[in-house]
Parts: sequence; C-alpha cells; structure tokens
Amino acid sequence: MYLTAFMLGVLAFVVFKVFVRAFYTVSPDERALITSFGRVERLGELMVEDPALDAEEQQRYRFPQVRVIGPGGPYFKWPWQEVHKVSVVTQAVDLTWDPTKDQVMVEAVTKDNLTTGVGGQIRFRVAESNLYAYCFGVDSPLEHVMGYFISVLRERIANFVDPKGEGLVGEGELAQGEAAAELSEGVSINDLRKNLPLLNDYMEQQCRSTGARYGIELDAALITQIDPPSEVDRALSAINSTRNQVAADISTARADAEQQITMSKRAVEIARNNAQAEVAPLRELAETLSRIKSSGGTEALRAYIRNLRVPLLGRASRIVRTTGLER
Repeated sequence: MYLTAFMLGVLAFVVFKVFVRAFYTVSPDERALITSFGRVERLGELMVEDPALDAEEQQRYRFPQVRVIGPGGPYFKWPWQEVHKVSVVTQAVDLTWDPTKDQVMVEAVTKDNLTTGVGGQIRFRVAESNLYAYCFGVDSPLEHVMGYFISVLRERIANFVDPKGEGLVGEGELAQGEAAAELSEGVSINDLRKNLPLLNDYMEQQCRSTGARYGIELDAALITQIDPPSEVDRALSAINSTRNQVAADISTARADAEQQITMSKRAVEIARNNAQAEVAPLRELAETLSRIKSSGGTEALRAYIRNLRVPLLGRASRIVRTTGLER
C-alpha cells in the first residue's frame, strides 16, 4: 500500500510538473525568455549593437541577443526550463524615485552656484532588442537608469547657458546693444525655466544609449519644475519684475522714437511737395516763354509781355516806368 501510494504521488508530481506546469501563455503586453538550467536561449553568437555607444562602451556593454517569445500560447517548456516574463508597456516614474532614500525634489547646482530643486517624470519601456541586459545584466535596471539620468541632468544644469543669449529685447535686436545681456548675467535659473523643452530634448538625446546599457528605453523626459530656495525665489521675482519694467520702458521709448521719426519723415515729405507745387508754375512759365521766343523771336516775346501787362495796368493805381523795362 505504501509503495502504491508513493508511486501514485510520484506520478501525480510528474503529471503536474511536466504536463500541467509545462504549458504557459504570454499576454499581449509581455515578452518572455526561456532559460535552461539558468542559461538563456541565445541567437548564436550575435551581440546587441548600438551606434550611440562609443568603442570603449561597446566593449563594456556586450550583451548577447536572445530568443524572445512573443504574445500567444500555450507554449511548452521542459521541467528544467524556466520562463521569465517582462512587461513591455510604457510606464512613468517620478524623477525623485529612489529605492535607497525618500526625497521630494532632486537637488542640482546651477552655473551661478545656486542649489535648486528639480521635479518631473520619466516615461520608459523595456527594450525588446536587449532583454538580456534588463533581466540578467544588472540587479535593478531602473535604479541604474535613474542614477544615470540624474547625473547627466545635474551636469547639464551646472553648465547650462541660454543658447539665444538672454536679453530684454527680441532675438533680432540683441545685436543692437549689450545692456540687456548685462542685466540678465548670473541668473541661470531663469534661463533654465525658459528653456525646459530644450533641456528635455537634451536629456532624451543623452539617454538614447540606455537601451544598450541597461535594457530600458526612455520614451520622454518631462522636467516640469525647477525651484530655487524660497529666499532666492523672492529675489528672483524682484529681479524679474525689474526686468519686465525695464523691457516695458525700452519698448515705450522705442515706440515713441519710431513715432517721432515717422512724423519727421511726413513733415519733410509735405514740405517737399509744397516746394514742388510752388516751383512747378514758374518752370511751366519759363518753358512757355522759351517756346514763344524760339518760335517768334524777340518781337513775339515783347508782344506776349505787353499783352500780359494790359490787365495789370488796368488794376494798377500808380505806374512807375523805367528805361530798362523797354528792353
């Protein structure tokens, strides 16, 4: 009896282990890897390659390409094999996430030695082309990626300079004066706040190699806030108010100057038109006299002048005659 019970137990264990647990499925948002005695199934001697890595990093991060099992099933595995399922959906994690400590903001020092708090989110997903690094390369891939991201972010904030040249006037007017650049010198926190999209794009470009390093691809870096200490924030608010007032005064002065220039141009144009209107009859009279003299000679010109003199003599109350008039 005992032997029969033992044999039935062994048979039930074999049936459960070989036939029941030998079948598995993979959901649409998952990918699976199969290991035999702890070794993952590989695709020959092929290695993961990424042009974003330099020669030294390519030698350091050499991960084999593995056979990835896609969604579907049921699939069969042997008892000595193990299934490792990985979710490939896009996930979001707060920028302050750190399993080793609790923090509300990520501290970073700006170029002008100002300690700021940075907050935001990171969207990421597991790189299907490098599941080996995610599952077996490091113990905590997300922790490594977050550490790498934070280090690059701090380095960028510490050396950030506004690429447009910070100023109080428009971009096309920066070359006309240097007063605006002098007013904004040393206020790098304002440059960072104005260029958050540029900072996010830079972080995404610098973190393109995380897929080949740790098996995690960054979908987007969303840095939403950069806050200095409260006393510095109040000082910056005062500086921004002053800069806005100076910008408004500059715009008003420029508008008044342009208005004065426009009015001066119109006054000159009106005076020119009046002068041309006074000169035009004289030029026309001179041309008429020239044509009369050329066609009839001196006698015709004298007759014309005599005829013009008649209505004037009729209206004159006194006539002064000189000898030179006859000529």
